Amino acid sequence: MTTRSLSVRARRAALPVALCAGLATAVTACSSDPDEGTNGVGKLSATDIEGKARTAADGADAVHLSGTLVSKGGSYRIDMRLKGTGATGTVTSKNSTFGLLRVGDELFLKADAGFWSHKDKGGDPGSAAAGKQLDDKYVKVPSGDPSYQELRGFTDKSALLKGMLGLQGELSKGDRSKVGEVRTIRVKAGKDGEGGTLDVSLQGTPYPLRFERAGGAGVLELGDWNQDFALAPPSKDATVDYGRQLPKT
Repeated sequence: MTTRSLSVRARRAALPVALCAGLATAVTACSSDPDEGTNGVGKLSATDIEGKARTAADGADAVHLSGTLVSKGGSYRIDMRLKGTGATGTVTSKNSTFGLLRVGDELFLKADAGFWSHKDKGGDPGSAAAGKQLDDKYVKVPSGDPSYQELRGFTDKSALLKGMLGLQGELSKGDRSKVGEVRTIRVKAGKDGEGGTLDVSLQGTPYPLRFERAGGAGVLELGDWNQDFALAPPSKDATVDYGRQLPKT
């Protein structure tokens, strides 16, 4: 048998082997499941995914919520740990930062002297003194004060999540992505997500992990789901009870 004959036979033998290898690769590629090893919510419709995320959020005992909010032309940075019995954290605006602590119905606000001090058109000689008195103290917010409900809203887990995680428009499924190291499936509202986008965890419980609000109204991240944290009223020596109404700021 000549060398030429051996070469032809080798090529003929190699051809079906190569075809089989290529076919196996194609079958493997076609059969690969992007949701393999996940909780399976990526296979659901966009509406069902959102529903699963809301149910998971409502059923959680605690969450850490942080990010930016744009409202009425102002931008705020919020960083709150929330649970059913209260919350603790900070809210930052362009000009100031203040801390909030709620235990049950008791609400406390903590800020520096600059936050409390102000001057109205006629000049308020008492504002600087008030600022020094309240500097870096927990000030109990009276339930009858006009600001009580507004400030409490930042500490109410159910109300905050309901108000901030609303998608506006027809829902559709987006790409699979990641928030940190956690795999997610994205739900989009409206055309190209203009009504908001929600990233839902594909690992474990399908919690919402990241929410981009409609109209560029901020981006929020949610984590530490169901991780409890200590919550107690401040000590008496660190607290000031200002009376029935806080000083105007």
